[in-house]
Formats: sequence, C-alpha cells, structure tokens
Amino acid sequence: MMTLSISFLLPLLTWLGSFAEPQPVVAAAADPVWVKETGAKTLPATKNTFLAAKYGAVADGKTLNTQAIQKAIDAAAKKGGVVTFAPGQYLTGSLFLKKGVTLRLDKGVTLLGSQDLKDYPDMPTRVAGLEMKWPAALINILDQDNVAIVGEGTVDGQGKPFWDNYWAMRKEYDPKGLRWIVDYDAKRPRTLLVANSSNVTLKGITLQRAGFWTVHILYSKNVTADGLVIRNNVGGHGPSTDGIDIDSSSYVLVQNCDIDCNDDNFCLKAGRDWDGLRVNRPAEYILIQNCVAGAGDGLFTCGSETSGGIRHVIARNLKAKGTKVGIRIKSALTRGGTVEDIVVDNIEMDGVGTAILMTMNWNPAYSYSSLPEGYTQETLPAHWKAMLTKVEPAEKGIPHFKDVTITNVRVTNAKTAISAEGQANSLLENMTLENITMTAETAGGINYGRGWHVKNINITAQDQEPVAVINSTGMKF
Repeated sequence: MMTLSISFLLPLLTWLGSFAEPQPVVAAAADPVWVKETGAKTLPATKNTFLAAKYGAVADGKTLNTQAIQKAIDAAAKKGGVVTFAPGQYLTGSLFLKKGVTLRLDKGVTLLGSQDLKDYPDMPTRVAGLEMKWPAALINILDQDNVAIVGEGTVDGQGKPFWDNYWAMRKEYDPKGLRWIVDYDAKRPRTLLVANSSNVTLKGITLQRAGFWTVHILYSKNVTADGLVIRNNVGGHGPSTDGIDIDSSSYVLVQNCDIDCNDDNFCLKAGRDWDGLRVNRPAEYILIQNCVAGAGDGLFTCGSETSGGIRHVIARNLKAKGTKVGIRIKSALTRGGTVEDIVVDNIEMDGVGTAILMTMNWNPAYSYSSLPEGYTQETLPAHWKAMLTKVEPAEKGIPHFKDVTITNVRVTNAKTAISAEGQANSLLENMTLENITMTAETAGGINYGRGWHVKNINITAQDQEPVAVINSTGMKF
C-alpha cells in the first residue's frame, strides 16, 4: 500500500509566495541533446517592406481587406520581406503566408477576423485528431519554410458567432446521441494554423476571441512560439478555444507565453482513433518553458488525441492560477498510442481543480462513436464514416502511459491533489513524483499503477484522508 507524508499543519500560501519551510529542489538533469534542436533555425530577411495600405488595405474595421492584404503578402513573397500595417483595425478573412515573408503587426494594429464563415474556404486539414475538410484559419502557413509573424499587435478572431452556432448545434445533436460528432460538424475557424511547414517563428503578438483553436501547429517541425498572449474569454467563454495545440509535430519550442482560454492551454496531440492510428505521426521533441495559464482546462495537457504517440517532451517553469487541471494526460480506450518520456519540472499552481490527472477513459460521451437508429451508413458524410470506423483489433485502441517524471511542484488551494487511473490491461507504469507539496480539499487516488517512485511528497488534505492506492503493484515510496 502507498504511504505518503500528510502534513495537516502546512499553511496555505499566496500565489507568488514561497512555502513557509523551503522544500529541497530536485537538481535538474542535463538537457537531452534534442533540446538544442527545438525551435525555428532561420528567420526571413527584413530588408524589403511592403505596406498593406499600398495594396488597398483600409484600416476602418469594416472594409473586408482579404484580397488587399494577400496582395501585399504575395508581393513580399517574390522578393522576401516584411508586410506592415499603419495603426488601425483591418477586417479580413483567411490569409496565406508564404516562404520568406514576415507579417509584422506593430502596436496599435489589429487584424479582425471576419464573422462570415464563407470568408474561410474549406480545405483538407486535420482537426481534433481527424483528417477532413475544414475552414482555413484566419492566418495560415501551409507547406512553407522560413516564415515569421511578429510584433506587439493583435489578432482578434471575433469568434462569438461561431461559439453561438456550436452551442445551438449541441442542443440539437445531444438529444439524438450525436455528441461525438457535433464538434466536427460545427465548423469554426482556427486563428493561426501552421501545417506541413518548418522554421516558423511566432513572436510577441496577442491573439484573442478565437472561433476555435487559437494556435494549431500541425505536421510541422522547428517552430517557435515565443511571448504569445492569448485571451479567449473576452466577451464570453468560447467552446474549444484551446491556446496552443502541438499536433503530430516535432522540435517545437514554446516559451514566455501567457494563455487564458476556455479549453486546454498548452496541449500536445497526435491523432484520434482509427484515423489517427492510420496516420501514425507522433508529437515529439517538444520544449515548453516559462509560461503561465489562467482560465482553461489544462495548464499542460497530453491528449486526448494520442494515437500517433506523444514522447520526448519537457515542460518546465510553468504557473497556473484558476485552471481546471494542472498536469493532465488523457486518452480514450479507442485512441491507442503511447505517452512516454515526459518530464514536468518546477510547476506552481493555485486554485486549480485537479493538480495531477491521468485518465485513459476521458469524456466517454465525446470519445466514443456510435450511430443512432434512423441513419443510413451509405449516406453519411466522409468524416462521420471515419469516426465510426472501428479500431481492430480492439487491443490496438488501448493507450499506454509510462515513464513520466514530475518534480518540484507547489500547489495551493486545489480541489483534488492527484487523480490517476490506468486500466487493468494498461497500467500507469514507471511514474516518478518527487519534491511535491500540495494543499487540496482531497488527496485523491491512484488506480492501476505499477512501479511508481515517490519521494518527498507532502499533501495537506482538508478531509484528512491520504491518497487512496488500489489495484497497484511495485510501488516504491
């Protein structure tokens, strides 16, 4: 059985304070070689400047400037250079950046996303783990190399009409047993998409009110997201407004970012179910550091799209205040894939729901697809058929979590300290928890674990119950 040191006298602490009795810090291991390879390795030349107004862009917040701004981008792509804007608000639909172009949004410049879906043309992509046709993002970097978006300006997705449409569809779909497909039928534009691209730099800009995910890095490598500010709870709480999603991509560097959204803040993904297993591309070699999260579903999340595998990840020096979950690894019993070699270090949390959460059976109503009576298979849309395709053999859909190291964590005012649940046929293996101090309403529990290594963990639980450990073996404390 598990025994933890439970200190009922440990005082609650303020968000920026330190613990009354300093805790020993686990010395950080030397970075693996791959860390130096993360992030963009080149930047576009900045000698030539292309002012969007010279191509017809109007900064009145009302004129649709899609064609004018795209002309400036295309001109910059011919010689290489920087697209710039005079201060003001520029309404636009989907824009497509090209090799050698920097989009510079200076302070006082705002790109306003069109609220008309027809201004975002459908294209082949992957969304929420499924390859399908979906609206282009507001800003797109597709099949390009050496591209940058920089500055102190703002990209405002103006997403509320898309949020409202989603909730209206939920009211229609849920009673029909179609919760599993509504997120794919309710088309909503992402704010910024990097797909099949390399050496991309995103630096300094503010993004807000995303219609769907904010920054989606898909099938790409050597991408830097540095100093981004994301604010998706302005004027409402948009569904699925993730902050930064790193999806089947590699050598990605995320740092100095500040996210307040209404879903996962910093999230790693690798495909869903049959379609994700078919694609079989991992998210790997990813460094996330020196970031903060406010509202949102998860400070640092792996999943639930795990089919291609998530591995070789370091998340360090992160803070969460009021986030639903702190550290979360989630999947479903049809996803498959392995989450492994994850290092999480030096994390501060205050007022979170669950500090550490692991589950292989996340959100069943959303995760599992079944066709209600009254539908004919032959007439279904292609993405419905893909979602309904069974993973065979079924064992291929069982996810695996192993080799996760969590160190130097300080948590105050959580509801639950730890909630970790594997499966009888897929144990949570070789987890390391070291130098962790938490105050919470309840300590929580661990189910189906094997080979956990726990050292110097102190949990103050208001209900004065220890962490409950069941169905677990080889646990070293």
